[in-house]
Amino acid sequence: MGRRPIELARGIWSILDQEDVDVDVVCVGNGWDPATADPPLPPEVRTLHLPENLGIPAGRNRGVPEVAGEVLFFLDDDAYLPSPAFLADGCRMLAARPDLGLVQPRVVDPTGLASPRRWIPRIRKGDPAHSSPVFSCWEGAVLMPRRAFEASGGWADPFFYAHEGIELAWRVWDAGYRAWYAGDLEAAHPVIDPARHEYYYRLNARNRVWLARRNLPAILVPCYVGSWTAIQVLRWFRQPAALGAWFAGWRAGWREDAGERRPMSWRTVWRMTAAGRPPVV
Repeated sequence: MGRRPIELARGIWSILDQEDVDVDVVCVGNGWDPATADPPLPPEVRTLHLPENLGIPAGRNRGVPEVAGEVLFFLDDDAYLPSPAFLADGCRMLAARPDLGLVQPRVVDPTGLASPRRWIPRIRKGDPAHSSPVFSCWEGAVLMPRRAFEASGGWADPFFYAHEGIELAWRVWDAGYRAWYAGDLEAAHPVIDPARHEYYYRLNARNRVWLARRNLPAILVPCYVGSWTAIQVLRWFRQPAALGAWFAGWRAGWREDAGERRPMSWRTVWRMTAAGRPPVV
């Protein structure tokens, strides 16, 4: 959105400096024209101006047709790659593991602050360097084979912000692939409180309901929504303002149009359960 010009330049140069890969880069301006960036973007970077801010997942989707290649990499404007070998290592991993449809790297704060637990997208966090299958992803740095992206249907356009990484991972699993947390790949991102956004609590709840409505077999929808409702009440019962905003979003999740419904197969439910996390919590 043009609010982080220094961080944006750092992230783009970390891509252009990658070794042993050919990169094709587009910078998507969500409600902002990246051609007006100051400092200016490198000439080899193309820009896509979206006059209206369509939200984070929709902005990522709009960039995909603008780039070539069989592997897609999504990078937020405040993240970057510390190692010039990141993309080559990631592409080798995908070539060696055709079952992988999404790879999220380990995320570190460049100033040395402790990484939030939410950056490790599994219930049992354990060692951040330990790799494993996962059922959601931190969206700021994501590597995917294009075929898996297309089979999954891409990012959840209507979500605008929050939980689009859960839906993408679920749909990757439903397309017959696996989502993977790669503890041996590293991306850098500052530690930021996600609740800094005034709409965080509302979209957090609305999109939880939409996740269930869009992706789960009907019988599992109340199980998933019920479990997350209980979790949020326990988490925020001492913050009535936050809980009030959350329940406003919860109600909107049932009342508003959630978009396309693509319920996962029961085979996918079994695969996810066997891999460690049934889609009910």
